[in-house]
Amino acid sequence: MLKEFKTFIMRGNVVDLAVGIVIGAAFGSIVNSFVADVLMPPIGLLLGNVDFANLFIVLKEGATAAPYESLAAAQAAGAVTINYGVFISALTSFLIVAAAIFFLVVRPLNQIAARQKAREAAAAIPAEATTKDCPYCATSIPVKAKRCPNCTSALT
Repeated sequence: MLKEFKTFIMRGNVVDLAVGIVIGAAFGSIVNSFVADVLMPPIGLLLGNVDFANLFIVLKEGATAAPYESLAAAQAAGAVTINYGVFISALTSFLIVAAAIFFLVVRPLNQIAARQKAREAAAAIPAEATTKDCPYCATSIPVKAKRCPNCTSALT
């Protein structure tokens, strides 16, 4: 049973999947940092000093009364909030990751698959015969020949 498990784990696709998950997690954290630390601050500045991390709606006040200075203050007070600023940041991160995967992985693989399919389709079409065998001397002659150039037999 352990040998079978070892064989399963060492198969190429399982190892590739594990590597892909680790790389994907690292890429996701890089994109999240890019969105939160590089992309959203200038966008917030352009929109009039908006801090997306602190965009929220209070559904129910907590132990202390609203208004709350920040999302952290609202959560510390026990308020129930809809954190739409955090959602906007997460959505932006997702769109960046999806675009990167599409343009760097999916699209090139689709192009490779289309080229391979075209090659297979071209190979599947048999070429039109240009020669035939003479029925008398068995040599290769053009299809349109009326007489064999080797044995001079008349062909029908």
